Amino acid sequence: MTEEAAGEETFISHLIELRDRLVRATVGVLVACVGLFIWPGPARIYDFLAAPMLAALPTGAKMIATGVAAPFLVPMKVTLVLAVIIMLPWVFYQIWAFIAPGLYAHEKRLVLPLVISSSLLFVAGVAFCYFLVFGRVFHFITEFAPTSIAVMPDIENYLDFVMTMCLSFGATFEVPVVVVILVRMGIVSVEKLRSIRPYAIVAAFVIAAVVTPPDIVSQLALAIPMWLLFELGLIMAPVFVRVTQAPEEHA
Repeated sequence: MTEEAAGEETFISHLIELRDRLVRATVGVLVACVGLFIWPGPARIYDFLAAPMLAALPTGAKMIATGVAAPFLVPMKVTLVLAVIIMLPWVFYQIWAFIAPGLYAHEKRLVLPLVISSSLLFVAGVAFCYFLVFGRVFHFITEFAPTSIAVMPDIENYLDFVMTMCLSFGATFEVPVVVVILVRMGIVSVEKLRSIRPYAIVAAFVIAAVVTPPDIVSQLALAIPMWLLFELGLIMAPVFVRVTQAPEEHA
């Protein structure tokens, strides 16, 4: 077999492996989705998601659906998104299993902790947003509304808002992972990151102002954790670098 043919065969085998990993990740998400459809069901899942908004509305007030199919489609979307979040460790594991054969032993010591921490941090960001941020934000919005306005959020607009906020907080909580990867790959040093700390803090508040509603509560709720997680990344990066050094790098 020629070198060119061997290279082509290797490339095809990698594509097949990638396909299999994607299929397994998708099947895992679908299994979780089916389980959520059975219990607790899309309606209860959406009711849980809407609870912070309903708590901020006047007693007896409800949300509205302006689309004909919205009462059916919106809970379906929420269920699918929740299934993806639940199966994030499985999805990340499939990604790790695909790239692991091409990694050295010391590199594998970095990847698996990052896969686990990425999953936990993303879920922690979403939970932080739901349990600690939504209630304050929605109360602020409804209290600020003039008495001549009846606050009756549309369920599709509410879903878009909630998904944007949850994804923003989930991505924000990945800051320590990003810092660790940048330092371990040698793109930037911990000392350099420490020197630009003031700019990082300003960037955190700018990003929070862009991705959150125009109220100080939600902006501070995103900017301050982003800054603290940046500091956590600075603490953890040297530890990961020492643990994942190649044997010759210790010499």
